[in-house]
Amino acid sequence: MTELRTTVLSRMYVDECRREGGGLGDAVARAELPPAFDEAWRAHLLPRPWFAHGPELAAFAADLERLFELLVSLPGRLFDGDVERYAAEIGLGPRHAALLCRAGSGRPDKLGRADVYHDGTSYKLLEFNLGSEVGGTDMAVFNQSLLRVPDFADFARRRGLDHVDIAARMAAVLRDRARPVVAGGAEPVIGLIEGNGAVAAYGRLMRAVQEAMAAQGLDLRIGEVGEVRARTDGKLTLRGTPLDVVLRNFAAGQLLDDPAGPEAAEPFVRAHEAGRTVLFTSLESGLYSHKSALALLSDPRWSTAFDAEERALVDRVLPWSRTLRASGPAELLDVCRERREHLILKPGAGYGGMDTFVGWESSDAQWRRALETAAAHGYIAQERVVPRPEPVHDPATGTVDDWIAALGIFLTDDGYAGAHARANRADGGAIVAISSNPDTRMAGVFTHP
Repeated sequence: MTELRTTVLSRMYVDECRREGGGLGDAVARAELPPAFDEAWRAHLLPRPWFAHGPELAAFAADLERLFELLVSLPGRLFDGDVERYAAEIGLGPRHAALLCRAGSGRPDKLGRADVYHDGTSYKLLEFNLGSEVGGTDMAVFNQSLLRVPDFADFARRRGLDHVDIAARMAAVLRDRARPVVAGGAEPVIGLIEGNGAVAAYGRLMRAVQEAMAAQGLDLRIGEVGEVRARTDGKLTLRGTPLDVVLRNFAAGQLLDDPAGPEAAEPFVRAHEAGRTVLFTSLESGLYSHKSALALLSDPRWSTAFDAEERALVDRVLPWSRTLRASGPAELLDVCRERREHLILKPGAGYGGMDTFVGWESSDAQWRRALETAAAHGYIAQERVVPRPEPVHDPATGTVDDWIAALGIFLTDDGYAGAHARANRADGGAIVAISSNPDTRMAGVFTHP
């Protein structure tokens, strides 16, 4: 019944948008956005927020916390604590695995974003992105700006809408992590550090995060790996400014592709180990956000490593998922060939829907070739989740169309930390991600009772 309440709320919202003389329809367009957020996102915003049933979303977030615990336990449960064997099993090469383990504690920080669909019955996990490089921590600006539009504020009050400020939760985490290196309770200086050459591509998004953190009272500076220097006392600096925390926006893959190589990360690791500048998060998160880690949870070969309650959690949260390899069982590829219309193939370390193969959008011949590529490169095959559509009113045309959304649910050590939504028209293709589908739109998420 929860999905029915959400759909009814969406229809109420659309009906009010269509009401003559009402101001709800163009509320998003009229919302005054901060300059950097406006530059980064205005052209990509959905003309309405997304809604979710608060208790259901909270219950699913609690399941995600338990799933996180299962993920980080995998090396110990399945490989006797041998992280190298675990890394090889999920398809990471020795060089990549060694970089991820550098400065690792054996337990990564609980910071991440789970991308999920609601299928009309429950939420299902598509992927679990862990680490500080996940995007979207600025998206609560959408909610806050919309609440300053009187027409929407009135709707939100009447319907009991609420939201969690992702940026506020992130700021709290950063202050907590900075405490050991900041004297006298002073505010920390944060470096949001990208890979070399990447600020040109991602700078507008980074400036939106910088702006959101400034609203939380934090001084966040933007830079690249090669601009960071280590003082003689081990403290890191960015263009001469001492950094208390490095908020890592670079991934291991960027370092492996960098001419300077993984050694470019050494100053960050040494400063972290010396207690001079905190690296948040360590690269270790990449060991568990790899999609093949999810496949280990779903694969019956490992089911005896989990008790009945844990298996029920995995079945409840995660669609059927398997890692494909050329050396894997031939019958698995046969199953995938037969189930083309029900499967999607994703690269283990991919993001944004890039290099993904969609079975129900492929011919039999295309699917055979996709399976060959997937097996050669260590993809996972995942059961299709059909997301529940919701109506969206277009204020420019007055039309109402069905849209689908992937919710990004954020977690920190304190649990659920807010959500945002990426949305496409229901007939707009299977991939809901701006990087691979330019028609994708972003929205804040409001919960209802």
